[in-house]
Amino acid sequence: MMHRILTYWTAALLFILAPVCLHAADFVSEQRFGDENEIILTYPAAIDKTVAQNPARYTVFEEADPDIRLEIQKIDVSDDGRKVSLLFKESLNTAKTHVVSVRGDDGREIEGIQVKKSYLGYLLSILISALLVNNFVFTKYLGLCVFFGTSKRKTTAKGMGVVFTIVMVVSALMSWFFYQFILIPYDLNFLQIVVFIGLVSLTVQAVDTILRKVNPILFNSFGVFLVLVIANCVIIAVPLIMASNNYNFAETFMLSLGAGGGFLLALYLMSSVRERLDLANIPPTFKGLPIAFIVAGQFAMAFLGFSGLQLF
Repeated sequence: MMHRILTYWTAALLFILAPVCLHAADFVSEQRFGDENEIILTYPAAIDKTVAQNPARYTVFEEADPDIRLEIQKIDVSDDGRKVSLLFKESLNTAKTHVVSVRGDDGREIEGIQVKKSYLGYLLSILISALLVNNFVFTKYLGLCVFFGTSKRKTTAKGMGVVFTIVMVVSALMSWFFYQFILIPYDLNFLQIVVFIGLVSLTVQAVDTILRKVNPILFNSFGVFLVLVIANCVIIAVPLIMASNNYNFAETFMLSLGAGGGFLLALYLMSSVRERLDLANIPPTFKGLPIAFIVAGQFAMAFLGFSGLQLF
């Protein structure tokens, strides 16, 4: 009796799922970017090559610009009929999400197939962007007061860079927590700057107290610049960027780590040059800050070479 009931239920289930199974090939199981002008669609089963190579079957656009349709130059289908490569006339901006609509054999259209980079690659791109491509000191010109004040010696520069990165990461993660669970739920977004500055002040005060006890020599070398970290443009910019882009926890961590690492890199490069400048024959008019500004401008021009860099 039980066996007969199970047989009836299995038959009924197959009858219900039959239409889905018949059209399983119409659905895309995987989508990703290929070369700079390629999107690869993978189907769970082989599809008709003649139908798959029809450009009118596909509609592709960037998610931010749905009215601008991308022109397909060529369509290649793999030998097993499961992979379809869409080749476009122009290179794709893989930093942005693309949307592909595919029309099935029966005229049905699958809307909203999103094609974007792998999430790990996206996180690494945030890190590299804040570290090199959009370095906060050399491309955005933020935090120059602390930058010029603590870049005279490499030991001081490395210490400030490490402390700055720690403060940056801790304050940014605390800001994310307050923003997501307090400011947004209670509609207090207008208090962003006040709350973020308060969290940065709390973090700097903690670092100040710990550093005073652990390494008094390094603490004395920082002087007033450790306190100035509270109002540093870089350390305030990171939580504001996090809020405007609605980053999650991992994305906020990578942004803050990249910004802090970029500041450490800028300090170390600048301090290495300024130590050599002390031994150079420089006209008296240019000694001190004037030559430091000139060197910083040259570093900024060099960092422009990273513009448009995309590794992932």
